[in-house]
Amino acid sequence: MSTITSPADTTSLLHDERHGPLVPLLLILTMVTGLVDAVSYLQLGHVFVANMTGNVAFLGFAVADAQDFSISASLAALAAFLAGAVAGGRLGLRAGHHRGRLLAIASFTQVVLVGAALVVSIASLDPNGELVRYALSVLIALAMGFQNAVARRLAVPDLTTTVLTLTLTAIAADSTLAGGNNPRPVRRILATATMLLGAAVGALLVLNVGLSAVLALIFALLVLTGSVAYRVSSSSAAWTAGA
Repeated sequence: MSTITSPADTTSLLHDERHGPLVPLLLILTMVTGLVDAVSYLQLGHVFVANMTGNVAFLGFAVADAQDFSISASLAALAAFLAGAVAGGRLGLRAGHHRGRLLAIASFTQVVLVGAALVVSIASLDPNGELVRYALSVLIALAMGFQNAVARRLAVPDLTTTVLTLTLTAIAADSTLAGGNNPRPVRRILATATMLLGAAVGALLVLNVGLSAVLALIFALLVLTGSVAYRVSSSSAAWTAGA
């Protein structure tokens, strides 16, 4: 399939009048998803807190009594994710008229949740204990449900920040091999690459440094995203207008 891109396509990624700075900021949040999934799967008991497709599959494995999977852990992550998505949806109704302000509020909300998870991981006397794992899963799943709902409200094509199945399908189905015109290939490939990078970096840190190091990196990336979004939260540019 063809993924050849033009300079104009690359430029539109960095300066998209329709979406302003949202594209690079949502790519950062896509990397956050990769980091989060590395933490949750490798350290929190074979559960996903961002990828609910995988988590529902894990729940099915647990129901079938497969080893190393937990019904309660999967249900806790699913419930927390849904609660976060409800909160994110309500925020979208209140602040969705300004996309920069919406992303700023959402990012700093995630900062609070991930910051709480970081404190728990550092302060816990038994970081591998079941209670700590559940607390971390719930806090991070809340943050990721919130992120997913807000990304949906922002409605930047190919940047849901948590799901790549449709993005990968679009790369293939819209390719010249399939008779398509191959729209936004750079954005789609970068979305895939950033999640891959996040997962790889997260796994390396979890396995060689520790859980708290990954949470600290996630915290820093969310602060960066929120700070940039805050700077444009009073902008009246056309891209800020929400649906």
